[in-house]
Amino acid sequence: MAVKKPLSLIGVPTDIGAAHRGASMGPEALRVAGLTEALVARGMQVTDRGNLGGPINPWQPPQDGYRHLKEVVTWNRTLCAAVTAELEWGRLPMVLGGDHSLAVGSIGAVASYCQAQGKTLRVLWLDAHADFNTSAMTPSGNIHGMPVACLCGIGPQPLIELVGPTPMVKPNVFRQIGIRSVDTGEKRLVHEAGLTIYDMRYIDEVGMKRVMEEALEGLDEQTHLHVSFDIDFLDPVIAPAVGTTVAGGPNYREAQLCMEMIADTGCLGSLDIFELNPAFDEHNRTARLAVDLMESLFGKSTLMRI
Repeated sequence: MAVKKPLSLIGVPTDIGAAHRGASMGPEALRVAGLTEALVARGMQVTDRGNLGGPINPWQPPQDGYRHLKEVVTWNRTLCAAVTAELEWGRLPMVLGGDHSLAVGSIGAVASYCQAQGKTLRVLWLDAHADFNTSAMTPSGNIHGMPVACLCGIGPQPLIELVGPTPMVKPNVFRQIGIRSVDTGEKRLVHEAGLTIYDMRYIDEVGMKRVMEEALEGLDEQTHLHVSFDIDFLDPVIAPAVGTTVAGGPNYREAQLCMEMIADTGCLGSLDIFELNPAFDEHNRTARLAVDLMESLFGKSTLMRI
């Protein structure tokens, strides 16, 4: 069931919240890999809005537990406004990152929109990491490890109140898939919050098909489905272009099945692609893989399915 809404690409070229430089080049790598052309070939009406602007990465040590908090907030406010505009125009925003700290602005905008429209929000968080850290648990202070916590009301005030009253979302909107790296203190927080997590052990035990059936259960025409796709969700053997590789992720076919089953719902309303770092890639092959997966997310399949 292909998505019919017109699609807007929004580039966010910053690695302001990350542990390594390079994710700022992610949007252009996806364009070079033919993202627009591939989506148009799927019958999508695509408009590339270009790149948002924001502060440069000062590459400073953390202050009061956070690296570049002021700059991260600025980027997220700008992204939040851009995503909100696309949603209000009846379009499907596709955010090309950039690091995963930007999910605060992207999902914050979607959550606010869903509340105004009376829609139910479901977030598929495809990632190797739970991203539920706090400044007290991570000496690096890198905010790309904290966006889910911030969205759920745990974090610095300027981020958790980005779109108004906190929390922006409740933990029960998330379905985290592919998780295989969670810090010790983070495990306790995740458990206390009651996040629904399908880690790699569970995927190994029951298979990606059952995981996706469970993660997508209960969707209907009043559900807005947001996919936040961190490239490190994928096994680094097939997707090396990330700054925080974790071995043992989904393989090519598992990732394809994941995207195809999302497409089958017809509920996709917004999308992020984060943490693509071309500095670690080999002839842009990770970006080309991401484009391949996006084709499946928007309805490409081997055979016609009814």
